[in-house]
Order: sequence, then structure tokens, then C-alpha cells
Amino acid sequence: MDNQQLAELLPVVEQIALNAGSCIMEIYQRDFEVDFKADESPLTEADTAANTVIVKQLQQLTPHIPILSEEAVEAFKGPNAKGLYWAVDPLDGTKEFIKRNGEFTVNIALIEMGVPILGVVYAPVLETSYVAARGLGAFKADKQMRASIQVNEGATLQTNLKVVGSRSHVSEEMQEWLCKLTNYEMVSMGSSLKLCLVAEGAADLYPRIGLTSLWDTAAAHAVVLQAGGVVADTQGNALSYSNPETVLNPYFLVGNLKLINLLCLLE
Repeated sequence: MDNQQLAELLPVVEQIALNAGSCIMEIYQRDFEVDFKADESPLTEADTAANTVIVKQLQQLTPHIPILSEEAVEAFKGPNAKGLYWAVDPLDGTKEFIKRNGEFTVNIALIEMGVPILGVVYAPVLETSYVAARGLGAFKADKQMRASIQVNEGATLQTNLKVVGSRSHVSEEMQEWLCKLTNYEMVSMGSSLKLCLVAEGAADLYPRIGLTSLWDTAAAHAVVLQAGGVVADTQGNALSYSNPETVLNPYFLVGNLKLINLLCLLE
């Protein structure tokens, strides 16, 4: 897909994310029931309602591009002949949604040959979007402004690193990994907003020493890439979406290229 096509798609996909966000907020502002999936992860009517909005509107927009959504995995039959598919998390951070702390997002990414080439992350409570597409750059937008964003290229192991971590998934393994760092401060955040904080330079490093699925990361990964950063496994290999049958990501690191390369040497 060329850059012109991506430029035409991006604002439409952003609007789809906003539409899903409006649907989520209607439920967020009233009582709702919480169910649980087979893996014991929570599911609310907001997850399902947002999924319906996104899938319907993406199908109308690009009927030739398959959709892999967390809430409709069985409907996905694989990428199309050009290696394209949508990766969707209608409500990333369901635990944060249930806690009503506002740190949840709508994630929509376009994947081409295993690489996220377009991404929209929308935080409905914050009324803030992070959007990016290959060749167009990465942007943060709210009701007041829309500005280009970039990772902090000056962050190194010698600087006081701002490390962003999960608010709901702090593991013993993560605590052990942090021992590699000598000078850092932690910033807690939910959902894919952690990657976005690195993309905008508000945090320097996001180490994910724990399980995630590709729909959790794909949209924000696109934002990080276009903001000049990398999302790589602990051996330094770029996170890939080329095999969507394997939905789980390896452990990964998010930051500027030099910092991630140095951290991988410590493994």
C-alpha cells in the first residue's frame, strides 16, 4: 500500500476509533456487567459493542482486507494476498475500564507483510489520539491541538531513565529485569498508552516482561515506529505480526534504537 493510500485511510480510521470510543463512553458512564473469558480475562459489553462498530465500519471501508479482532478471532482466516490485515483491540485495558481510571484505549492497526504500517490509539476518557502511518509521521491529537511526536533520542543507560510499566501487571520477573538498570524512575500506566508515552518522549523505555497479544501492541507499535523508535524482542529483533496464528508476542522492549541495542547486549 502506498503512502497516498495510507494518507487517505488514516483520518477515516481515526474517526472509526472515535466512534468506538463514543460507544464505550456511553457504557462507561453507567452500570455494566463484567463477564470472564475462558482464559479468565474480563469482558464487558463495552468490548463487544466497540468491536461491532469497528468491524462493521472497517468492512465498509476496506472490504478486501481481513480483520483480526480480539473479540472475533475465529472470524479471521489470515491476511489477504498482499499480506494485509487489520489488527484490532476494541477495548485495550479492560481492567482499567472496570476500575474506571480512564487508562484504556481503542487500538486499530493495519499490518502489511508483518509490519504495522498504520496505527490509531484512542483514549476516550482522555479524548486523546495517537495516530501514525508509514511515511506520514506520528502525531498526538486532542480537542485543542495536533502535534508531531518523537521518541527521546537522548535517553541512554547513563541518563535517569523514565521507565513506564503496567498498572495491572507487575510481575516478579519484571522486577528482576529492572535490576539491569541503575538509574531510573517508574511511571505507571495502563493499556497501549505505555508505548505511546515512549513515542511522545514522555517516557524513555517500556520493557514488557510479560505476555501480550499482537492486537495489544500493533497500533501503538506503528506510532512508535513513525516517531523514530523501535519495538523489539529481548534479542533485538523487531516485533513481527507476520504469523497471526501465533497471537502471543515475545517479551519486548520499546525505546530509541541505541538504548534498545544496549539493553539487548545485557541479556
